[in-house]
Amino acid sequence: MTTQVFIDGGVGTTGIEIADRLAGRSELSLIRLDEKDRKDARARRDALNAADVVILCLPDDAAREAVALIDNDRTCVIDASTAHRVADGWTYGFPELEPGHREKLAASRFVANPGCWPTGFLALVRPLTLAGLLPVDWPVTVSGASGYSGGGKAMIAEYEGTNGAPTALRAYGLGLAHKHVPEMTRYSGLAHAPLFAPAVANAYRGMLVEVPLQLRAMPGSPTLADVHAALASAYAGSPIVSVAALADSDAMGKIDLEQVGATDRLQLFVFGNAAAGQARLVAALDNLGKGAAGAAVQNLNILAGLPETAGLRL
Repeated sequence: MTTQVFIDGGVGTTGIEIADRLAGRSELSLIRLDEKDRKDARARRDALNAADVVILCLPDDAAREAVALIDNDRTCVIDASTAHRVADGWTYGFPELEPGHREKLAASRFVANPGCWPTGFLALVRPLTLAGLLPVDWPVTVSGASGYSGGGKAMIAEYEGTNGAPTALRAYGLGLAHKHVPEMTRYSGLAHAPLFAPAVANAYRGMLVEVPLQLRAMPGSPTLADVHAALASAYAGSPIVSVAALADSDAMGKIDLEQVGATDRLQLFVFGNAAAGQARLVAALDNLGKGAAGAAVQNLNILAGLPETAGLRL
């Protein structure tokens, strides 16, 4: 049986990346609208209701409007915007979040695709709160850098314009009220919002998300080995998320923004100084891969009962 898929907002950066991953897959059929019909409410309504799975690649308000146009009780929705990530009735689309979450996701009709920053953050932090190594009331900080494609068409145009890139590295979210913080807080299990210090780099794609920890000050003084063991256990056997061995991390010395390339993989690293009791936990991903399009396709596969990694770039 063929699964009918409609990408609403398919001409944007994420929508194009998703369509590329679905190309040539005989078990899927993509519903397409002509350019003249993309902004026609009736044509969009028909496409939304004809699909088995809809993937929304739209601004938040437009995503909410699209959901309201669906008037049947069978069409599943994957929303790549921030509109529904902490909304009631929606399942968070990070299958690796915790034991049993993949099964919950498979039984859901409405799935909120995670943000790229929360994907890296939660991959590092959630196993530690579940294992009791990281107290839920601990003051957690998360920082890093992302490629400018994460800012959408406007930022891409800014960095690739005729005047050249505006800057090598830009810190943003300085008011500490970034739209990713609510999902970071809720799904990590933390009692308080993490201090989020993001930056955008002069690179099209790629991402590093870092959580530094003063292990010596934490209850029980967990070691680097303790932290690594919790992460390795959480993702054992995963075809998408991998945890570098501690010895490999020690030998690296550095890590690049494009560590995983244009793939849908997520790599985790535990760096640190055992004598000082300090750790730097790093997640490397492609902001357009596991941070966006790759995650949407993974969620589509799960909802459709297909092999989870089908179409992914691993």
